[in-house]
Amino acid sequence: MSGLDRFLQTFFNPAVIATYWRDILAGVGTTVAVGVATIIAGIALGLLLASIRCYRFKPANFVIICFADIFRALPPLILILILYFGLPSTGVMIPGPAVLFISLSLTLAAFAEEIFWAGFAAVEAGQWEAGIATGLGYNRTLVYIALPQTVRLATPPLVNRALAITKMTALGSVIGVPEILSAATSAQSFSGSATPLSLAAIAYLLLFLPLVFLARYLETHQRWNRS
Repeated sequence: MSGLDRFLQTFFNPAVIATYWRDILAGVGTTVAVGVATIIAGIALGLLLASIRCYRFKPANFVIICFADIFRALPPLILILILYFGLPSTGVMIPGPAVLFISLSLTLAAFAEEIFWAGFAAVEAGQWEAGIATGLGYNRTLVYIALPQTVRLATPPLVNRALAITKMTALGSVIGVPEILSAATSAQSFSGSATPLSLAAIAYLLLFLPLVFLARYLETHQRWNRS
């Protein structure tokens, strides 16, 4: 058997592919479901917190800044382990997929809050003053003038951050969430072949390459608009 044949037999074994592709596909469904829910919840919470900071209410801002700093510093894996293995000792049981969703959503929200806040801070003070002076008031100036500019500025870094967080759904394998990596490692254990890992790699590429291209397009498009 040649080296190429051994490589194909190890990483692209047809019999193993035929046996386990459905398990990997089921893992793709779980990864997509958790990833989409995480992106929606994390970005919505981050935007809400950044908007609250615009009112410059010091106690609320202090809490929001603490939240953002803690969850940006805390590795998601630590949070997952605490929620999944630590909380049951207090009588609180949370299913694995919910633990993964909560942990990644809070992490994304912390980063999204800082990204949105940087966008709000980039809006010139004169635009705030002009909006208020024309009778819009602070709330509508925030919604109709500052928010659209902030969302436009924040979109490229948010896409990159959402992409990074979504890939962390692979951390679900440590608590038995049947996402792509968990399904692949289980299949590898049963088959004794590296082929399921190859299937997992292909699944990740098919899922995330379009997002990588989208992030690159948004970055390039925004750069051209500025020039």
